[in-house]
Amino acid sequence: MKTIHVVCKREKKDALEIAGEIVKRFGDGSRVVIEEEAASHIGYEDRFEMEHVGEGADVIVVLGGDGTLLSVSRHGKGSEVPIVGVNLGGLGFLTETSIEETAVTLDRVLKDDFTISKRIMLDVRVMRGGDSIFEMTILNDAVITKDALARIIDIETYVNDAYLTTYKADGLIVSTPTGSTGYSMAAGGPLMYPSLTNLIVTPICPHTLTNRPIILPESVVIRAVLKAMNEKVILTLDGQVGFPLGYADEVIVKKSDHFVHLVKSARGYFEILRTKLKWGER
Repeated sequence: MKTIHVVCKREKKDALEIAGEIVKRFGDGSRVVIEEEAASHIGYEDRFEMEHVGEGADVIVVLGGDGTLLSVSRHGKGSEVPIVGVNLGGLGFLTETSIEETAVTLDRVLKDDFTISKRIMLDVRVMRGGDSIFEMTILNDAVITKDALARIIDIETYVNDAYLTTYKADGLIVSTPTGSTGYSMAAGGPLMYPSLTNLIVTPICPHTLTNRPIILPESVVIRAVLKAMNEKVILTLDGQVGFPLGYADEVIVKKSDHFVHLVKSARGYFEILRTKLKWGER
């Protein structure tokens, strides 16, 4: 018997209804386990805590938007269980599967008739005075940004200890190819095919017009040192987790040993780009 973990966007009615339908359709031949908060909403007893998502599961079903899937990817890092992302949100670059495709896609996965898109993750660490004070593994991006009222900040940046430049900007983004369609794209960064393993460094509103995004190989270690004094600066991870930075703090980013395995939908990547970004429309 295969085990299905179901994660719902919190308090979203559609997600809870679909979770109940998954239990009815697949509960006889498989064990369906639902994240505890959603399970309590629908009165379901077989549940798990989010910190244990993917443990002992054969597939994870995410019912929500890209934000829900990003949360699952961080909590479930290391399990590398195939994830079916069902789009109940907005753009849905990560949650490729439509509501109508959910049952058919999940049935294929349970029969081992599916393909995956293997996505790299990033290990992010903050060093202060030689000590590691914060670390996390993420899927999309690490963003250093100033407070709304702060002045332009200086970010001294190194690649494998070789000095790259000191960005004078509103901030700096280090992104995976998966995250290239997010904040990095909005800041003028390139789109990258999601199965690639490069890292993207994109300045946010740089004061020097010659500063441009740069694509780096997967083997590098990026070190960004904050040189702004008396300014409010924050490190934001996947747009969901924040950590305040101080003068001389070092943000170290490198490709993780962990991957996220997303189940591919029937639609191809370029179709998704055309649909979500309206390519070719006038």
